[in-house]
Amino acid sequence: MPKKWLKRKLGREKRTPNSYTEKIVISVGGSLIIPNGGIDKEFLCKLNKFIRNQLARNKHRQFFLITGGGKTTRHYQKAAMDVVGKLANEDLDWIGIHATRLNAHLVRTIFRDIAHPYIIKDYETILKPIEPVVIASGWKPGWSTDYDAVIICEDYGAKQIINLSNINMAYDKDPKKYKDAKPIRKTTWREFRKIVGSKWTPGMNAPFDPIAAKKAEELKLKAVLMSGKNFENLNNFLDGNKFVGTVIE
Repeated sequence: MPKKWLKRKLGREKRTPNSYTEKIVISVGGSLIIPNGGIDKEFLCKLNKFIRNQLARNKHRQFFLITGGGKTTRHYQKAAMDVVGKLANEDLDWIGIHATRLNAHLVRTIFRDIAHPYIIKDYETILKPIEPVVIASGWKPGWSTDYDAVIICEDYGAKQIINLSNINMAYDKDPKKYKDAKPIRKTTWREFRKIVGSKWTPGMNAPFDPIAAKKAEELKLKAVLMSGKNFENLNNFLDGNKFVGTVIE
């Protein structure tokens, strides 16, 4: 593997000030875009309307949308494994990365008139987007889109991540397996990491990637985990009103 992929380069181009005083980083779970192998057009319509309404209300906001791979990832991974058996983690990751890029192109097309023309998929380069919407995808093996979202916060000066998925909030254990699972409304990164562990595996089904959680803690970021199906709830959070979700900081 080329050395430049092992770590990010130092001395990269720094951001210059622009008119956006509030940078909002949203990790859009692939399960929202591709829930069962088919595209959820209703969700995409709502996302399109929500972002445009937000920008109409506040022109100083800039949205960074990082797309997950969804069921496309798992369908392709399963197909490969059905043919050849066990796959290397690197190959599983690459399948997921390309699924995130396909979804990113779909979302960028929807926001074509207001989005930066380049999708962030190489995190060694810092762009200077003047557009109000910036789309990002996966980059390389070992990095989840949660981790990508954390790096975007580091590169572009955002202080928090909104993680949209198909769950309302995180739990202290899998609620599908344990009836006594308790919802987590607010916690620290240290406590959250005790729940999710410290190891990332391709296709891992966790509310937030453990490696990304560690990096977020180092950067002192805030993360909010909430359902991507309820845009009114997301609007409440952005407006500083009561909302349903998990806050980690």
